[in-house]
Amino acid sequence: MPPRWPRKPTREDPAYRKLEDRINFAVHVAAFLLINSGSWFFQQLSHPEWQWTLWLTISWLIVLALHLIYISAIADYSTNPKKTDG
Repeated sequence: MPPRWPRKPTREDPAYRKLEDRINFAVHVAAFLLINSGSWFFQQLSHPEWQWTLWLTISWLIVLALHLIYISAIADYSTNPKKTDG
């Protein structure tokens, strides 16, 4: 049974934003694992002269590291009070 959110999810909710960013990171990691494992498998299977698989893996790992740094250290999940005119 999937977890339930106790209130209406909105992007303004800091806890929801944090959860959404972490889920996006998990999807990013899953896509990295799927595509890179497939490219390395086919590179070993039929084209051992491919050089782009190494560069793809290294560059994507750098992007993943930057994504992790963003969600763990840079992202601000504090509540931002809305300013009203008045």
